[in-house]
Amino acid sequence: MNFDKKNLTNEQLIDLYKKILKPRMIEEKMLILLRQGKVSKWFSGIGQEAISVGITSALDKDEYILPMHRNLGVFTTREIPLHRLFSQWQGKKEGFTKGRDRSFHFGTQEYKIIGMISHLGPQMGVADGIALANKLKKNNQVTTVFTGEGATSEGDFHEALNIAAVWNLPVFFVIENNGYGLSTPTNEQYRCENLADKGLGYGMESHIIDGNNILEIYTKITDLKKSMIENPRPVLLEFKTFRMRGHEEASGTKYVPQELMDEWAKKDPVENYRQYLEKMFILLPDQEEQIRAEIKQEIDENWAMTQAQPEVVANLSEELNDVYEYFNYQQINHSNEVENSRLIDAISQSLKQSMERHNNLVIMGQDIAEYGGAFKITEGFVDLFGKERVRNTPICESAVVAAANGLSINGYKAIVEMQFADFVSTGFNPIVNLLAKQKYRWGEKADVVVRMPCGGGTQAGPFHSQTNEAWFTKTPGLKVVYPAFPYDAKGLLNTAINDPNPVLFFEHKQLYRSIYQDVPKDYYTLPLGKASLLKEGNQVTIISFGAGVHWALDTLNNNSEISADLIDLRTLQPMDWETIFNSVKKTNKVIILQEDTLFGGVASDIAAMIMENCFQYLDAPVKRVASIETAIPFVKALEDQYLPKQRFEKELKELLAY
Repeated sequence: MNFDKKNLTNEQLIDLYKKILKPRMIEEKMLILLRQGKVSKWFSGIGQEAISVGITSALDKDEYILPMHRNLGVFTTREIPLHRLFSQWQGKKEGFTKGRDRSFHFGTQEYKIIGMISHLGPQMGVADGIALANKLKKNNQVTTVFTGEGATSEGDFHEALNIAAVWNLPVFFVIENNGYGLSTPTNEQYRCENLADKGLGYGMESHIIDGNNILEIYTKITDLKKSMIENPRPVLLEFKTFRMRGHEEASGTKYVPQELMDEWAKKDPVENYRQYLEKMFILLPDQEEQIRAEIKQEIDENWAMTQAQPEVVANLSEELNDVYEYFNYQQINHSNEVENSRLIDAISQSLKQSMERHNNLVIMGQDIAEYGGAFKITEGFVDLFGKERVRNTPICESAVVAAANGLSINGYKAIVEMQFADFVSTGFNPIVNLLAKQKYRWGEKADVVVRMPCGGGTQAGPFHSQTNEAWFTKTPGLKVVYPAFPYDAKGLLNTAINDPNPVLFFEHKQLYRSIYQDVPKDYYTLPLGKASLLKEGNQVTIISFGAGVHWALDTLNNNSEISADLIDLRTLQPMDWETIFNSVKKTNKVIILQEDTLFGGVASDIAAMIMENCFQYLDAPVKRVASIETAIPFVKALEDQYLPKQRFEKELKELLAY
């Protein structure tokens, strides 16, 4: 192995040796503890330490880095106290996740490290968002994100690189090509000779680097970083290396030919670097022994500190309170000056006034810039706020949602417009696994609103008509808002944007231009989790949201003899159970109307909660009315049959007659 120290001093060379030796010695300790049954699982990075240490050493400590589970050297080079790392691995309270997530699945703002989730790919989109925030701040920082050769097959890899290239984001995309994705060799994962060759398809600079040569890594990253600050752009880096142990220890390495193991053992990055330093008389034997003794003492002392900590004790209130970031809701009242507005106008006005109010708010989506979005809600916004804050995106929902999370991590607010709510399926993973779980896992907010134009009645067929709120109401950590009126839409969207938690904001397309209401011209807020009682009566409680509210109103207007409480839920998570239960206790009969199909929908959970909490007050079974159990069809006759609008009156009268 050829080492070239270039202009590095002996002190720098020794420092790099200390940094690469430390994770190796920690791993050797962990493997002993694993065999003793004192550690539950271990993902080894032995043989790959030079990449983590070399890159992290070349970065500033306030530059974000997004490692994987073999990048122990990132954490040690950032000088995280070892007892905190050990506590994280052992599920102790002093770790970074309070025992809620394992190993390296955590982040820490203190050390500017954003950890992975098991799905691997989404963190590359997060890096895009962090880098975008850096670019908007003009702080001359780069972002570094790690992945393995296996995850380069994921769609998130393509999406994230494409966005970074289009937006000229200063990101190091680091591929640790260690030969195997668990047991699958590279020749069964991709056909190109080098993964770095993929950079060409994105118009992206790329390099192949010896992943076992710490000096080559450190000097190359140092030079590239200077260039990326002068000329912001993404760079794809493929590090050729090898995983010397199993994917995790239990899986072993029997699937690897022994001659391959022997070949790479000769390229050991720690041992070869030590031999180089000794050959150059930079590292003396006594000095090396002292370094090892100091690291061993640090490991042993910190392990003892971790062992002395008590096991985590389950605390129900603490668990529930940590699902959402605390939100200090500020009631902002409006003046009496109003204008008659459509739902679409109220939403547009909310976005405009929120952009004026929050200088750190960025809106992203397909065709939302000059074109103004599919429904023209952001028309004119580029002239007002510029393309830096009103950003057209490629068609890549997953990476865009992940990038929104990265913006939040780096001090921004983000709004993502799904062109249609149906398309959220390709962005589902980062919503339910990044945005929803992040606060609970490691205490970091996800200040993101995802706007969801949804709903049927427009003969748009199965992929432009779904109302898919139930995909998200069951996911802890998300808030779900679904207004039916312009006044509510504006006030609730303002609040959703202020809220530091992730919010899915559903907007029924058929209501966009058909529902008018006097809406205050100025900025105001409405609280989430508070339903609206639109009508009061004593015969029955009608519960609905979105377009269903208007179907229920039409039914009551055509049947003036029916005396009903009509509750517009407005927000589905959190739910206003108090208003629901109080009404049920008064009327003793309940019917729930939703546009979604029946099974597994919001109405089912409302019915269950009413049965559990108000059973003694009921004079009839709780009735649910919903769309039939098919995909939503295109032709009007079929769509009319699918939707519950025409069946609701019959079901309501049957309930009243019970």
